[in-house]
Amino acid sequence: MASAVDSVRVLTVNTHKGFTTFNRRFILPELREAVRAVSADVVFLQEVHGTHERHALRFHDWPKTPQYEFLADSIWTDFAYGRNAVYPDGDHGNALLSKFPILRYENLDVSIAGPERRGLLHSVVEVPGHGELHAICVHLGLREVHRQQQIRLLCDLVLSLPSDAPVVIAGDFNDWRLKANAPLTECAGVYEVFERANGQLAKSFPARCPMLRLDRIYVRNATAREPRILGNKPWTHLSDHLPLAVELQL
Repeated sequence: MASAVDSVRVLTVNTHKGFTTFNRRFILPELREAVRAVSADVVFLQEVHGTHERHALRFHDWPKTPQYEFLADSIWTDFAYGRNAVYPDGDHGNALLSKFPILRYENLDVSIAGPERRGLLHSVVEVPGHGELHAICVHLGLREVHRQQQIRLLCDLVLSLPSDAPVVIAGDFNDWRLKANAPLTECAGVYEVFERANGQLAKSFPARCPMLRLDRIYVRNATAREPRILGNKPWTHLSDHLPLAVELQL
C-alpha cells in the first residue's frame, strides 16, 4: 500500500503539439526534460498529439509512441488521453499524466459548432491517504459564444461530482476577455489559485511577452500554496503559452 502524501504538485502546459511558436522547430524532447524538472505529481496537457503520420515521416526524432506517452516516460506511471480533433494525418487533444493511479477517465465532448473540436478530460485519481481527486483538463474554444456554453457544461460537470470531493480544473481557457472566471467561481464553487494568492489571474500568453490571462488552475476542497508562472528559459522557448504550477494540500 502506498504511503499517504501531504500534498499534490500540479503543472499545466499547452504543449503546442511539440513545436515552438509559429511551428518553427520540433522541440518535444526538450519539452519532456523541462516537464520532468518541475517534479509535478499530476500534469495537465493541452494540444498534445496522439498520432500524426506526416510529422512522423518528416522529423527524425518524432516519438514512436503518442506524445503523451513519450512525455510520461518512466516518471508518470498513469496517463489518460482525450482525443478531440481528428484529421487525415492524425489527432490531438488533452492529456493527464499522473504519478498516482488513474482509476477512470472520460472525455466529454463540448464542441459547439463548426470544425473546432473541444473536450473536457475528466480523470479520477487515487491519491494515497486522501481518496479520489477529480482532475479536469480544459481547452476551451476561440469564440466567446462557444466558451460561454462550454463554461456552463464545465459547471454542470463539477456540480455533478460529490460535494466533498477535491477537484482541480486546469488548462487553456482562451478567455482573453475574462468572462469565464465569475461563472466558474459562482456556479461551480471553485476558486482560481493565482487570483486568490495575488488578486489577479496569471498572464501566460504569449510566452515571450505575456499579456493575456488565458491559462488557469481552479480548485475546490483543497488549499493552494505558492502558485507559480514558469516564465524563464527554457519555458519561454518551448511553447506559445507559459506553464502554471501550484502545490495543493488536500
